[in-house]
Amino acid sequence: MFDGLDMSKMGKMLEEIQTKAKEMEEQAKSVTLIAKAGGGMVEVTANGSGEIIDISIDDSLLEDKESLQILLMSAVNDVTKMVEDNKKSQAMGMMGGFNPFGMMK
Repeated sequence: MFDGLDMSKMGKMLEEIQTKAKEMEEQAKSVTLIAKAGGGMVEVTANGSGEIIDISIDDSLLEDKESLQILLMSAVNDVTKMVEDNKKSQAMGMMGGFNPFGMMK
């Protein structure tokens, strides 16, 4: 089943993948993703690592706690999904579209 498989090449491939993964992690920190809710009344900014780096709230929402909470949850959920999609896209790009589990996105 593994005839002709050179394990030394396999080890080198794994090292290269680890190196690329670390590079991607560092690059992700420089990516900025922004999600808006309520027509831009709430804006949440995250980096590609998923860290929230800024939140902007329109002053008019400060008197309406319930609306603020709803819009904030919406924007946070949206930016979190953007971060995950960005990570998947980077991973697929790193692998050249190859998925080790046999499925294509």
